[in-house]
Amino acid sequence: MLNDLEQLCAAPGVSGDEGEAANTAERLLAPLGTVTRTSLGSVLCRMPAPREGLPKVMLAAHLDSIGMMVFQITDRGFVRAAACGGLDRRALSGARVTLHATGEDPGPLPGVVLATPPHLSDGKSLPPKTDSLSIDLGLSAAEARRRIRHGDRITLDGPLVGLLGDRVASACLDDRAGCAAVIAAARMLAGCNTAQICVALVSQEEVGSAGASTAAFLLQPDYAFAVDVSFGITPDDRPQDCAELGKGPMIGCAPILSRELTRRMRDTAERYGIPFQFEVMGGRTGTDADHIAVCGGGVSTGLLSIPLRFMHTAGEIVSLGDIEQTARLLAKTIEEGLS
Repeated sequence: MLNDLEQLCAAPGVSGDEGEAANTAERLLAPLGTVTRTSLGSVLCRMPAPREGLPKVMLAAHLDSIGMMVFQITDRGFVRAAACGGLDRRALSGARVTLHATGEDPGPLPGVVLATPPHLSDGKSLPPKTDSLSIDLGLSAAEARRRIRHGDRITLDGPLVGLLGDRVASACLDDRAGCAAVIAAARMLAGCNTAQICVALVSQEEVGSAGASTAAFLLQPDYAFAVDVSFGITPDDRPQDCAELGKGPMIGCAPILSRELTRRMRDTAERYGIPFQFEVMGGRTGTDADHIAVCGGGVSTGLLSIPLRFMHTAGEIVSLGDIEQTARLLAKTIEEGLS
């Protein structure tokens, strides 16, 4: 599973330009079934069913990550960029980034987000808004205009690195951690005789969940499980809003989610000794589950979230054990039967 996660995190995939991440996902899913792409760039894998008449179960996680898009090149060669997804401007000043250029001589270009040195700051001004960020690539205006095109994506630099214990950090664990969990669960379910399994690693969650909506429409599942990340507790957080890293996935409870699937996940976790936590949401979940559940005539949908620290920064942190337990809980719940 760690090898899968390393490959997924190494592939850029800012919302709307998930191609390289989708290529990696397709390669990992190919041994499990028939893999196709949707017109919006989601990757679908239909695993063979042992017999007719089994309920169709969709396992979903999102491929895309937050980032930026080029909208202007200044006469001094700086690139101006707008946020693509929910960037936090407080974490961007001086951040190292990579611009994925598609003009002449295409390829990755290293850069740095402009930052005012503290010596020159009045101490009161806020960092630039995320719709007016500037990036220094070390290029002249002519060279930048030759190599860069409007709409080129920019990723935060944050390769997957191991921390102490079973913790890892990366800039795109939201939601490559969920993708790794879904792929691991699908492998465990190969030959499953209680359901027909379909995997959907979807595009554009960070900008409105269009990928999940269209994937669910195409697959028309009877049941669905979305896997995403949620807030892992840090010293400055409110404990009631977060979960502990290393203590298992968070089972979602929300009006849009199926109470029956939530109960089944809880009972399965208790039966097999799988650690878990609850995440109770009185409204929307803010994940693809909201959009899958209302597809067509409605889909019974459950949600598992992997606790993650420092969401939407270049240093997101998760526990590998939580990813593994998420996969195990998904597989065991489905093996137990849903109908």
